[in-house]
Amino acid sequence: MESIKILDNCTGCKKCLKTCPISAIVIVDKKAQILEHCNLCAACVSSCELEAIKIKRIEGKSTIKINDYQGIWVFAEQREEKIQNVVYELLGEGRRLADKLWVNLSAVLIGNNMESNCARLIAFGADKVYLVENSLLKDYQGNVYTRIMVELINQYKPEIVLMGATSIGRAFAPRVAAKLSTGLTADCTSLDITEERQLAQTRPAFGGNIMATILCNNYRPVMATVRPKVMKKKEEDQNRKGEIIKIFPDVKEEDLKVKILKIVKELESKVNLEEAEIIVSGGRGIREPKNFALLEELAATLGGVVGASRATVDAGWISHYHQVGQTGKTVCPKLYIACGISGAIQHLVGMQTSQCIVAINKDPNAPIFQIADYGIVGDVLEAVPLLTKSLKEML
Repeated sequence: MESIKILDNCTGCKKCLKTCPISAIVIVDKKAQILEHCNLCAACVSSCELEAIKIKRIEGKSTIKINDYQGIWVFAEQREEKIQNVVYELLGEGRRLADKLWVNLSAVLIGNNMESNCARLIAFGADKVYLVENSLLKDYQGNVYTRIMVELINQYKPEIVLMGATSIGRAFAPRVAAKLSTGLTADCTSLDITEERQLAQTRPAFGGNIMATILCNNYRPVMATVRPKVMKKKEEDQNRKGEIIKIFPDVKEEDLKVKILKIVKELESKVNLEEAEIIVSGGRGIREPKNFALLEELAATLGGVVGASRATVDAGWISHYHQVGQTGKTVCPKLYIACGISGAIQHLVGMQTSQCIVAINKDPNAPIFQIADYGIVGDVLEAVPLLTKSLKEML
């Protein structure tokens, strides 16, 4: 834990105000004051020539015995008795991490009549599957799922717990972390193991302007959520063998805080970016909304769909269903064509795992070219029609 303090030698020069990225400093009676929403980023400390700002670390007292915790768990999220795709992606990444640590990888599957799914979880990398079944657990119930997960973690003590950053995962993971008094890093884009056997969790910070790597040294388990399509799933190996541990919790009707009467599915949007194999995305470089028609023609020729940067969505040029990036969809198509997209980190984290990236931009120094497999330096409005014409002649 850390605290921040303004020392008496502060003169109220206001330099720290200009460096604070979240406007958490005000000047009162010629002296800086820190507001409650300060996140202790320390940007103000380096800006103060008088060294009038001090961040002090307060060591928390952890009763956790780190060495008691071992193994990696993946929460196997299911909906309507179907395992979600992000689970297989997490198993692929979890398998890599578990092999580095020389520990087991386990999946935790909570639901009803789910035993038939266990073999597939093992085939995608799990050594063990904790199968928790009860007729009342068919659909996600926050309080009961949290109680069960916390009890399992306290009993078996995994050192790392991974969940998908889905609508369920984003609600479930914080509840579990809070009950366990441990750390949680949300929306990770990269995971790795350090030389000290710590989980290094990398995620965008400050609106995506920097990438922060986070460690949780003193508490266990270390928890992280990962957005769908960020990690790659491994090949399914139906010859893998694993252990299924069946658990039948005592759950009663009165334990449920809410009763689910009916599940109404959201109407599917006109574009399914997350499952698309070919995406043609447009950014500010296409100049005006009507030019998305050029991208639509190219996408149609390739049998793909149209994506977009946040800037074009915010400008009202195209529906938010098309947005790719940190605040949009995370995608992993076979082919991603970025048209007039400069390559801000907010966009890159949503598409950088694409198998093949083609960038079209008139600026040869655009960041998008650093991750592109192929680049075209030129005017999008000239290059895209020529590309579409050539493809039509070939196909």
